[in-house]
Amino acid sequence: MLAATILASSLAFIDGSVVNVALVAIGHNLKADASELQWVINAYLLPLSALLLLGGATGDRFGRRRYLNLGIAVFALSSIVCAAAPDLKLLLVGRVMQGMGAALLLPNSLAILGEHFAGEAKGRAVGLWAAAGAIAGVIGPLLGGWLIDLGSWRAIFLINLPLAVGAIVLAQRFIPEDAASGGERLDLAGGLLATVGLGSLTWALTLGSGSAGWTAAALGGVVFAIIALIVFLTLEGRRGERAMLPLSLFATAPFIGLNLLTFFLYGAFGALLVLVPYFLIEADGYSAVGAAGALVPLPITLALTSPLAGGLAGRVGARALLASGSLVVAAGFALAVRIEVGSSYWTHMLPAILVMSLGMAAAVAPLTTAVLSSVSTDHTGVASGFNSTVARAGGLLATALLGSVFAAHGSSLVMEFHRAMIACAVVCLAASMSALPIGRAHGTAAT
Repeated sequence: MLAATILASSLAFIDGSVVNVALVAIGHNLKADASELQWVINAYLLPLSALLLLGGATGDRFGRRRYLNLGIAVFALSSIVCAAAPDLKLLLVGRVMQGMGAALLLPNSLAILGEHFAGEAKGRAVGLWAAAGAIAGVIGPLLGGWLIDLGSWRAIFLINLPLAVGAIVLAQRFIPEDAASGGERLDLAGGLLATVGLGSLTWALTLGSGSAGWTAAALGGVVFAIIALIVFLTLEGRRGERAMLPLSLFATAPFIGLNLLTFFLYGAFGALLVLVPYFLIEADGYSAVGAAGALVPLPITLALTSPLAGGLAGRVGARALLASGSLVVAAGFALAVRIEVGSSYWTHMLPAILVMSLGMAAAVAPLTTAVLSSVSTDHTGVASGFNSTVARAGGLLATALLGSVFAAHGSSLVMEFHRAMIACAVVCLAASMSALPIGRAHGTAAT
């Protein structure tokens, strides 16, 4: 069961990062400019972030294994569309479909673990799930870079197919089929408003951070997004426990703090996975596999230390690890300001990556378990879907704000890269502060 959920979620995490090393190759092959390349990333992250809540609620209502398998199947088919895309438009269609499939499989894979594991076994299982996702997000670009250097960026989408087949086979064999709960209809109006609000905000941020700047259209998009999200929250409040996102979840300070921490930390982490490969390829002349290889210490560190962090969280509580881990990640981003064109990888890049890796390892495993522990079992699927939404939204908004980096060249690219590293360090400091409302014991409210 654990292997099935990890393989399924790895599809979403791999494709959230594997395209990063392919941006330059895709741009050259499909003649896409900087703003269009941003949408190769955002076309996937937007439906993923916007539909995760609906995906989790659907699984809770109609069967988690059923919608896990449906999400895997959609993801596999859309990966074939991406690999065969003759132009940028069809590639973006395939990326949107991938995001929709990931929005089904990701929250349901985590909810299945929350349902079938208990006690310390639950903490270990969720910790391994979270660590495996972070590792997959970094290994993906390495494998993708190798495939690109062999001559084709299209092959990076085909690596999803064996993972998808394995996940479905294991899910059918080892995950019990759960009956549909019936009851109230899904909150489709809430899902539509969340999608419209987040989509408008992403479009506005992408436009405003690009060469066009903050035009009236970009500012109007922000205003429209705020209105849509306010209406969404108003509707959810009126629907009470029948809402897609019951506002009662936000009655506890730990749940709010954990999700703020998730937004900040995963936003910075998502920016890292985009910025480092792009900078090394564009400014320093690295090959695709070489740029992806620069991040290899991250999955190695996570694999070695995340289980230890999960066990330590059970003894000392999640708050200390989450706060200190975020501070360590901030220190790593500060070290990355030393990176220049032609800098030695071993003396400039590696120390920053290692420090970030240690900080992420301290935070990743305890974070997801703490989120699930901060709500009742009735809301496990919704809580996991919302937390995954927050994590993806952080990465999505971070990517949308990187237009100035993608548009820069030469010395300007170095300057924009340094500014982005400083901004990420500040965001990680905010993540550390967000851990304060979390209880000392196990990520619940202190009494």
